[in-house]
Amino acid sequence: MVENNLSPADLPPPFPLENISEQTGVSRRERATLLISVLIISICALAYELIVATLSSYLLGDSVTQFSFTIGFFLFAMGLGALISRRITSAELRWFIIIEIAIGLFGGTSAVILNAVFSTADFYYTGVMLLISTIIGMCVGLEIPLLTRIVAHRDQLSRALSDILSIDYIGSLLASLAFPTILLPILGVNQTAFLMGLLNICVAGILLYTFGYRLQKQWKQRLWVVWSIVAAIMVAGSVLSTNIVRFFEQQLYSAVIIYEEQTPLQRIIMTRGTSNDLRLFINGNIQFSSRDEYRYHEVLVHTVVSAARTRDKVLVLGGGDGLVARELLKYDDIEEIIVVDLDPAITNLAKTHPLLIGLNKDAMNDERVTIVNSDAFKYLEDSDALYPVIIADLPDPNNESLSKLYSSSFYKLVKQHLTRDGAFITQATSPYFVREAFWTIVTTIEANDFNVLPLRTHVPSFGEWGFALATQVQNPRISLPENIELQYLNEGVLDTVTHFDPDTDRVPAQVNTLNTPILTSIYEAGWRQWG
Repeated sequence: MVENNLSPADLPPPFPLENISEQTGVSRRERATLLISVLIISICALAYELIVATLSSYLLGDSVTQFSFTIGFFLFAMGLGALISRRITSAELRWFIIIEIAIGLFGGTSAVILNAVFSTADFYYTGVMLLISTIIGMCVGLEIPLLTRIVAHRDQLSRALSDILSIDYIGSLLASLAFPTILLPILGVNQTAFLMGLLNICVAGILLYTFGYRLQKQWKQRLWVVWSIVAAIMVAGSVLSTNIVRFFEQQLYSAVIIYEEQTPLQRIIMTRGTSNDLRLFINGNIQFSSRDEYRYHEVLVHTVVSAARTRDKVLVLGGGDGLVARELLKYDDIEEIIVVDLDPAITNLAKTHPLLIGLNKDAMNDERVTIVNSDAFKYLEDSDALYPVIIADLPDPNNESLSKLYSSSFYKLVKQHLTRDGAFITQATSPYFVREAFWTIVTTIEANDFNVLPLRTHVPSFGEWGFALATQVQNPRISLPENIELQYLNEGVLDTVTHFDPDTDRVPAQVNTLNTPILTSIYEAGWRQWG
């Protein structure tokens, strides 16, 4: 018999070191570390979903479609990830750390990648967006099964699963609350993405530090190298995110960006180009160009003022840039102008930015102007005031939240606030580029027993643009104002604004309602025909 001089410490373990959790579970301290990690990664996971959907809504419009696609592909990919997790039968801890690093990398850079694709080749955008959603979703789907195996003893699977899922759902709630109220308005989409990526990388680092003794040495070293590279990318991205965003946004605009702000509601960009052309963009959509905005605003304002019997009090829905108010202040007998605009950032910009003050003639600081930062729909619901003139200078209906401001219910509210002999006008998109959308707006107003006079004019920055002027008691009649200085509107123009050629003339259209918001899809389909 040969004597065995090996001590117990010299004997190989009866199972691979990386699989130790399957045999002996984890300590209380390690279990607590893992559960805290679950909370952080669940916050990050939902944040990535919101980041992709929000950015897609900014860039492409139609927020319902973008959120639906993002959420749908994300959940589908999570299912794929959970299915793939069945093929990982060993080294769960190592795989979990690898997945955390991968989520941090793809999630943290998701916003920058999407901005880069849109600014250079926007026709690839949807495919890249769905690919990113799928990759992140698959990685997130892998997390829960692997974590459950790491945390649980064989006889404690149900408890481990309930703990992980409950913490995961709490993290999702925290992310859904923090994103619109803190992260988006303070950091913006891109910096939020890098911050979430950094949190994922921190979780991976904590797990590497805490559970490193369970990993094979070569794997531990490799993971630390990869972790360091990705962590450096996240830190650099967080620090430089403002410059990165400005670089890619600048590719979308021919003029120099002179002002940018991310609010809880929208992305605001102001540019100045040759000949001091000042332009305002909201979520990438142009709101005005100082070269020709007077053509738009003079038709919008002076036609409706001439159609009303009195004009002592005017309600402006939208118009936070102050340009409608500028035109209204030309009338000495207008005593009060109520401007209702949702985003205080826009109205503050109109009151304080020197270039915008110069364009709107400091209208928003005039004593006759009262600013109310509220949703136009809610303002009409809550108010009982009557106005002889109501002007809707609202963004185009490129998403469902804006479509409600062109709905039958909205025009019913307008009617309730309009004096019997008053007049109402709304901008109504382009009768040429989105012809059916324009006539849908006209049809919807008519459905509320208004007499509607469709108007159109050419604004070089927009192309052919349309308006709908409505009264209750008789067909609207428009005329030129007396003793008012105008740049564009004259007798010749007035004769043409009611004329619609064969390319813009009326087509059959349905009524847009809150229950069936058809306008957004019609609007988007119309613009897609023009590339």
